[in-house]
Amino acid sequence: MTFDEFIKQFMTEEQCRDYLYSLRWPDGFVCPKRELHTTAWPVRKVLYECSACGHQASVIAGTVFQDTRKSLREWFIAIWWMTTQKNGASANGLQQVLGLRSYQTAWTWLHKIRTAMVNPNRAKLSGDVEVDETYIGGLETDGKRGRGTENKVLVAIAVELVTKIPGKKGRRTMGRTRIEVVKDASKESLQWFIRDNIEQGSTIITDGWSSYASIGEAGYNHIVPKKYEVADEKNMMPHVHLLASLLKRWLLGTHQGAVQEEYIQAYLDEYVFRFNRRTAAKRGLLFYRLLENAMQTSPTTYKDLINHDF
Repeated sequence: MTFDEFIKQFMTEEQCRDYLYSLRWPDGFVCPKRELHTTAWPVRKVLYECSACGHQASVIAGTVFQDTRKSLREWFIAIWWMTTQKNGASANGLQQVLGLRSYQTAWTWLHKIRTAMVNPNRAKLSGDVEVDETYIGGLETDGKRGRGTENKVLVAIAVELVTKIPGKKGRRTMGRTRIEVVKDASKESLQWFIRDNIEQGSTIITDGWSSYASIGEAGYNHIVPKKYEVADEKNMMPHVHLLASLLKRWLLGTHQGAVQEEYIQAYLDEYVFRFNRRTAAKRGLLFYRLLENAMQTSPTTYKDLINHDF
C-alpha cells in the first residue's frame, strides 16, 4: 500500500470501521454476549447489533481505540505516519501532522500506539541467542561504568543469531530481538527475562557474569565464549553489543535522550517493533500489523499512563 492507496482506502469513517471489523472478526461477527458466530448489522458509527439476541457490540470496545473522541480516520493517519517514520516518531511531529491543539493528546496517542507494538501472541526467540545487559538513560555522574553504574536504567537484551543464507554455514547476523527493563543484574531478574522471552532448549550465549551460571538448569544450553580475552569483551558477543549501541544511538537521535525513566519500556517496545521488521519492503505491512495488534490490545487512558498502570 502506497500513501496514495492508503488515502483512497480510508477516506471515510465507514471504510475505517469496516477494516477494523475485518481485523476483529475475520471469520464473521461473534456476539460478545453469547460468544457465537452470527450475523449483525451496523448501528450508528461503530456499533453492530446481533441478529439473534439484539446485543449491540462496538467494533472498538476493549481495544486501543475504545472511548476515543477523535475519528478513526485520524487514528489511521497517526498509525500510518508512525509506521512510516524510519527513525521513530515524536509527539511534536504527530501534533503537527494531525493539527492537534494539545501536545498532551499527541503524547497520549503515541503511548497508546506503543502499547500495541507488543503482539500478545508473539513467538519466543529460539536457536542461538546472545544475552547481555546494558545501562541506558541519564549521564554518568559518579565515574562508574558497567554493572555498578548509577543514575541509569538497566535493560536486558536478547538477540537471535541467524545465518545470512538459510541452510548454509557462514557468517551470522542478527535476527529478532527482545529488550526489557530489569530491576537489577541478579540471577532472579536476568533468568526471569530469559525464561519469559526465549524458548527452552535454545542455546544462550552470555559473558561470565555469575547470574547466568545456572541457566542450564532451567532447560537451556549455556555457552560462555572462551576464545576471546576478557579485555576484548565486545568481540565475545558482537551482535548484542552492536544492538545495544544502535539502541542508545536511536534514543539519543530520535528522542534526544529525553526519555523519562518510567516510560523507557514503552520506547523499548517501539524500538523492538521497528527492529524486528527492519527488512519489511512494504511499509503498509507494518501499518497492518500494528492495527492488527491494536485490536488485541486493552485500552489505556491518559490517567493510566501517568499513573503507570499499564
